[in-house]
Amino acid sequence: MIRALALLAALLFAQPAQADAFSEAVAGLSAGGFGEKIKAVETLAALGDARAVPILRAMAEGRLLARPDGALVIDGHDATTGQPAEAEGALAVSINNRLRSAIQGAVGRLGLVSPDPAERGRAAQAVLDSPSPESAAMLRKAIERETDAAVMTAMRFSLAALDLGDADPARRLAGVAALADSSLDPQVRGLLTRLAQSDSDAGVAGAARQALEGAETRLRALRIAENLFQGISLGSVLLLAAIGLAVTFGVMGVINMAHGEMIMLGAYTTFAVQEAFRAWAPAWALDFYLVAALPAAFLVSAAIGIALERGVIRFLYGRPLETLLATWGVSLMLQQLVRSLFGATNKEVANPSWMTGGIELAGGVMLTWNRVVIVLFAVAVLAGLAALMRWSFFGLGMRAVTQNRAMASAMGIPAGRVDALTFGLGSGIAGIAGVALSQIGNVSPNLGQGYIVDSFMVVVFGGVGSLWGTLVASLSLGVVNKFLEPYAGAMLGKILVLVFIILFIQKRPRGLFALRGRSAEA
Repeated sequence: MIRALALLAALLFAQPAQADAFSEAVAGLSAGGFGEKIKAVETLAALGDARAVPILRAMAEGRLLARPDGALVIDGHDATTGQPAEAEGALAVSINNRLRSAIQGAVGRLGLVSPDPAERGRAAQAVLDSPSPESAAMLRKAIERETDAAVMTAMRFSLAALDLGDADPARRLAGVAALADSSLDPQVRGLLTRLAQSDSDAGVAGAARQALEGAETRLRALRIAENLFQGISLGSVLLLAAIGLAVTFGVMGVINMAHGEMIMLGAYTTFAVQEAFRAWAPAWALDFYLVAALPAAFLVSAAIGIALERGVIRFLYGRPLETLLATWGVSLMLQQLVRSLFGATNKEVANPSWMTGGIELAGGVMLTWNRVVIVLFAVAVLAGLAALMRWSFFGLGMRAVTQNRAMASAMGIPAGRVDALTFGLGSGIAGIAGVALSQIGNVSPNLGQGYIVDSFMVVVFGGVGSLWGTLVASLSLGVVNKFLEPYAGAMLGKILVLVFIILFIQKRPRGLFALRGRSAEA
């Protein structure tokens, strides 16, 4: 009975005491000196009362007014009670940079008592910007009552970082141990570096150095993984750009300098489909414009490729130099046609929402969704083309013409039709490569020129007409380029790769995977 009465008395008298302390601290915000105002701000932060947040924010924004009688008003309401109040004769409470910094730190700490978990999480991160013993004490209290697991993790991380500046070596050592797994964070690494270089306790300095060494090892591994992903991503782009050329060059032996323009046409078709969806489709359908752009880009590029083969190339078989010059002229014509239709400026093609963002790994490594999708898309295109060539009648005819054109014609296979459809297939695949490239950069009339040389390098290195050779060559060149770039630069890295391919072709003229057959081996 006595304990119950004591508890009731505590509840009755504790709240008024807290209210009086809060009112006194708020009143101190209008003190004459900045030092006294800073003391009032720190008092409000120490009380842990969420009502102080709008008052401090109003003070930082110049909306906290002091009346001649000492009462504080915010937007026509009393700052303490929230009741309507007159602001006649009131002046804005003056602040300086030091006071503004104190307000920012206090607001950050007071966010720890917010009912919103997201706000508490942001506050746990914000206390690192203005570390103080009060911040550590508030974090410890907040951790005791926190129920959200993610917010608690953020609070423990911030508390461990604050403990690195504690006067007690044991607490600093505990902070280093707690942050060992988080030492990839740049802010934590800076704190650990300071401890490793200047801490007076040998044990703390040694633990900090050990944590930094572990962080460096993990960072090197992450950089290797990042370069590997970037190399595979570049290789998948090269695969999409070169796979159509591998088909046409392998079957017909045509050096098609207009192949890059087929890629460019696919990218501009994607842009046109996107604009059509924006103009006529409902807003929710814009996320699916790529589904319509893929077949459209394939058909547009394939139709132009078939027209090019029937109108120009079929008259130049057996004359590679003239074929090269003719297709180069066609490429210039196609570039000018696009400039006339769409203008010379770059066109922006937006990523759908499901291709926006990415997976952020430790150490700032980001795997973007558009790159991941392009890698998977390139594998799907290669698998589809391999299945077409392996199990379809058209693929059988294509392989027959590739291995022995004269014998295939004698067996009744229409070599001319196979040539036209094969050229259309290669051009169509280049068109869908343009769809993929539009998702990682701007679309311009010169888009294809940046990939034509790389495409020929991939085809020659992998083996003319070999799909598996194209896959291995594109991924190899992409990975090697990305690992060379940090040391040699982008341009010198490409030159080194080109020199390697030239030397490789001297030893193995047919590439990594040479085709078999009488014509191929002749």
